[in-house]
Amino acid sequence: MNVAEFLFPRDLEVSPISFSRVLFIGSCLSDVYVRRLREANPSGTYDFILFNNASDLPTRTEAEIGVFDLQYIQLPLRSILTDAVVRIADNDKTNSPIDWLSLGKQNIDLMLDKAMTYNVQAGLLTLISNFVVPQGRISPSISDIDSSNDISWVIRELNVYIAESARKYKNCFVADVDAIASSLGKRYFLDDIIYFYTHGSVFYTDWAAHERTPYWTAPEPGRIEEIPPLGETYENRIDEFFGAVFRQIEAIYRIAKQVDMVKVVIFDLDNTMWRGLLAEHYQPGREWPYTRGWPLGIWEAVHHLRRRGIVTTIASKNDESLVKDKWNDVIDPPFIKFNDFMNPHINWQPKADNIRAILNELSLTPKSAVFVDDNPVERESVKAQLPGIRVIGSDPFTVRRVLLWAPEMQVAHRTQESLNREEMLKKQLERESQKSSMSREEFLTNLGSKVNLWEITGIDHPSFTRASELVNKTNQFNTNGNRWDAETYRQHFSEEGHVFAFSVTDRYAEYGTVGVVFTQRNRIIQFVMSCRVLGMDIEIAVLNHIVSIMREKVGNEQIYASIVNTETNTPSRTVFLRSGFVEMDANNFNLAGDQAGKIAEHVNVFFNKN
Repeated sequence: MNVAEFLFPRDLEVSPISFSRVLFIGSCLSDVYVRRLREANPSGTYDFILFNNASDLPTRTEAEIGVFDLQYIQLPLRSILTDAVVRIADNDKTNSPIDWLSLGKQNIDLMLDKAMTYNVQAGLLTLISNFVVPQGRISPSISDIDSSNDISWVIRELNVYIAESARKYKNCFVADVDAIASSLGKRYFLDDIIYFYTHGSVFYTDWAAHERTPYWTAPEPGRIEEIPPLGETYENRIDEFFGAVFRQIEAIYRIAKQVDMVKVVIFDLDNTMWRGLLAEHYQPGREWPYTRGWPLGIWEAVHHLRRRGIVTTIASKNDESLVKDKWNDVIDPPFIKFNDFMNPHINWQPKADNIRAILNELSLTPKSAVFVDDNPVERESVKAQLPGIRVIGSDPFTVRRVLLWAPEMQVAHRTQESLNREEMLKKQLERESQKSSMSREEFLTNLGSKVNLWEITGIDHPSFTRASELVNKTNQFNTNGNRWDAETYRQHFSEEGHVFAFSVTDRYAEYGTVGVVFTQRNRIIQFVMSCRVLGMDIEIAVLNHIVSIMREKVGNEQIYASIVNTETNTPSRTVFLRSGFVEMDANNFNLAGDQAGKIAEHVNVFFNKN
């Protein structure tokens, strides 16, 4: 397995992506990236700007910047620490030696201020490469290791500073090239075995040709002794390194755009959460299965998924009472608890039926789910009955890596809603349980729903990150399925467009920010809402208030709206009809100038104009 597939698994990938145009800003290493990418993917366009100091980038309009899918910034370490670091012995002897860390931070600030011009100007998705920390120790003595006298330590600290700097920008993430280098092995590509430490590039096997019969000695050999080919002295894997760098770019793009994002992981138990069969192999008087190794890794993975806001639950053919009774015996040490899983379904029903019930309870589709099971028959049965679901589990030694490292299992930003998702879903299930014992009118009246509505005025608004996340991951209640990036938002705002977001609370839970509505003058462009508040007429109340806000600007003009049918947005297709709009023709609706739409009297809407 090469390092690209190892670090960035493709097991959960459904939708392929292809870049139309990518901009690289950096040193000669970035130039190599571009040339390699052009060879590997000739259909794409890869531009390069040489950037060895804090110089201004070429002037571009927002439209010209908007043609790029992303930009990749590679700050040259040589420029950050300057060539003075090569003569470090002289610096040590001066009365005022250079503080390398302070110098590096200062130069990072200066260079990023220029390199991030297109990001600041147009919100262009930006990846900033960190530095590959040199091999060996660059300290004057072993007692100076990990001190300010150790340049390796300085570079590691500069990587931390790059990450801190990236967080100050919108739509900007670190490309951790040092992690790739560490996993692959720096000795297989890094040129600091030959070059000076801060050159930070790759070595090529054909360099040895300069020593054999170079032009300056031809036809005589270049050296007294013939040297072996460089590829024999140092095994070279630069192709694998470049492939991993390019795959990392793709992986971060998928995470940032939330492509094929997973929202729930459903686990089997026997031979998936633990070794062996609970009913057969964990009996008194016999030796139980070995518990170390991959099971403990899966147990920890559950918690890392939970902290990302990904729901974990169970669908298992088993005796639920036996599972609960023996849980604390089998899960040893007690890294996970039974109640860490959301509403487990443990019975003797077909697993596909249980998974379907789980998805219905969570208002999710099969495309949002991953099912982990060791049994190939069960996996294939679930896939056949729930098209779109992703299944893994055949090899227990790969499951943890896929669950934690696949781009589809990661999020660009962790929001407050992510932190509170488990508790909110538990309240949602409680709400649905109560709903079944009342008439719909009684249930809605007793619910006490409150909507807080506000306007997002730009990508710097505090609510922008959560709203953007919601828009780009919501499939079912999404009136046209469009995804929005920072450039699209900027264009929308520049064309007098408005973005409204809203949160919901009721007697059961605070659901956080659950909806976003895009408008432009007298047209509703898109309505997105989390399905966890579906069935409460929240959408009707929100639309009524949005129309009122629009009327303040357009008076008695007609309000227009439309639906674009997607594969999964069935729940949103009737929202305008249910809100009092009239269908003019297929999927196009209007609301007459003297109408405000229907009112959901049981929902109180509060609009924050600030």
